[in-house]
Amino acid sequence: MTHTRFSNLVDTIVEGLEDRKAENITVMNLSEIDNAICDYFIIAEGNSNTQVKAIAERVEELVRENLNDKPWHVEGKATAEWVLMDYVNAVVHVFQKETRKFYDLESLWGDAETTVV
Repeated sequence: MTHTRFSNLVDTIVEGLEDRKAENITVMNLSEIDNAICDYFIIAEGNSNTQVKAIAERVEELVRENLNDKPWHVEGKATAEWVLMDYVNAVVHVFQKETRKFYDLESLWGDAETTVV
């Protein structure tokens, strides 16, 4: 991979995102922010609901295969405008472009250390 090394979980998530050609992959380190809900947000986007769903499924598959882990909670697969996968220490957000722009998580968590992959 061509990015900074994170935890095994985050690295595996990013690999899954890259496998399905997710775009604009951003890793936000929230560990130094008081009251943050997790240590990492991993945000990416796809070009259609089909691609968003495929990206999310690949992330789940790769994390299960490599780390024997599964998300605590998954939301949004039915419509695939925004799929959220909660791995407790890391939360994955896979958006369609317009939905990502609307919610603008990067601005909401602007204090986070951010790495663009």
